[in-house]
Amino acid sequence: MVPALRARFNRDWTPERHARLLSALEAQTGVAPSFTLSETPCFFPQAIVDAMTSTGETLVTSFLDNADARAAAEALIPERYLGPGQEPRPTFVQVDFGLVRRADGGYEPRLVELQAFPSLYAFQHVLGALHREVHELPAELASHLGGLDTPSYLALMREVLVGRHDPSEVVLMELDPAQQKTLPDFVLTKQLWGIDTVDPRQVAVRGGRLWRVVQGRDVPIRRVYNRVIPDELDRAGLEIPFDYRDDLDVEWIGHPAWYFRVSKSAIPWLEHPAVPRTWRLDAVDTLPLPREELLLKPLFSFAGGGIVFAPSDAELAAIPAAERQLYILQERVSFAPVIETPHGPTQAEVRVMYVWTDRLRPVLPLIRMGRGRMMGVAHNRGLAWVGASAGFVVRA
Repeated sequence: MVPALRARFNRDWTPERHARLLSALEAQTGVAPSFTLSETPCFFPQAIVDAMTSTGETLVTSFLDNADARAAAEALIPERYLGPGQEPRPTFVQVDFGLVRRADGGYEPRLVELQAFPSLYAFQHVLGALHREVHELPAELASHLGGLDTPSYLALMREVLVGRHDPSEVVLMELDPAQQKTLPDFVLTKQLWGIDTVDPRQVAVRGGRLWRVVQGRDVPIRRVYNRVIPDELDRAGLEIPFDYRDDLDVEWIGHPAWYFRVSKSAIPWLEHPAVPRTWRLDAVDTLPLPREELLLKPLFSFAGGGIVFAPSDAELAAIPAAERQLYILQERVSFAPVIETPHGPTQAEVRVMYVWTDRLRPVLPLIRMGRGRMMGVAHNRGLAWVGASAGFVVRA
């Protein structure tokens, strides 16, 4: 999207540089990423990034300020995920955008989805730094958002994640963490902020508190950085030693109730030029658009799971009446392939990663590149210059 930078990067790129990037990342984390990393970062003009960050903030705050929308979202939260210790506002918010071409040749953002759940706050920070180092990128390119740089970002995230506690009493909680694709982020979270990752099945409940064992010593857990995806926990049918409804003396950041409150369920309530037309499936009697212009999406799937293009009558009828409130129909938007690569123009989906402190603050971009009909790696197998990437902003 910044022609001079893109042309120079493509000209100077070598397979050896990409191999050096992957090697440096594996050396720092001790594990090779199990997801594809694109051969290139992406460069975005300040105006485009400002449009995305401000739009995301508008969408999230307008939804949270809408009493009817909040009540409808609240009704969808499974009872087992309602309980004490929730933040008054979501600590973590992700808003994903694609870019469409305007009639005047410029670009503007379109919403893909939004979710109140943590993303790769450690990994993306480190990935940007490694791209800058390996590819010798100009110093004036910003890899953080909201006016942050490396020291201020690390300090802000320490405040968000650790708060007033000793890091040893804060845990990142995830199911089978060593088996997760996001393991590199967990390792880097420990390196940057001193937070250990624990499986919820490894903790104990005693005296109204959560505890873990560290080198043979019982250590209280005073703050939980929650990375357990509720639908993954439900699908696995796993037993954990506490109930989210328990009155425990612990602080939650990323409480699972927020995963349900701010999700694709919010999109039908949003009225904004950046939002594709969206309908709750339980409110639809006849298709609002031609079938090939529609997507069927489950509200609470993760990483694009369960999305159906041009859903057939049979696929729609297969969803029981009691579950239709858990799906939306959405207008399909064709995103522009805005990144020129040696393998042809490539789409970039941009995630604006926010944290909520005194306000909703954009902190990092996360990029997914692809030439398939979706951005996930499963839809871009066998392709080069696709996958996860870092984003850099060309300051105005």
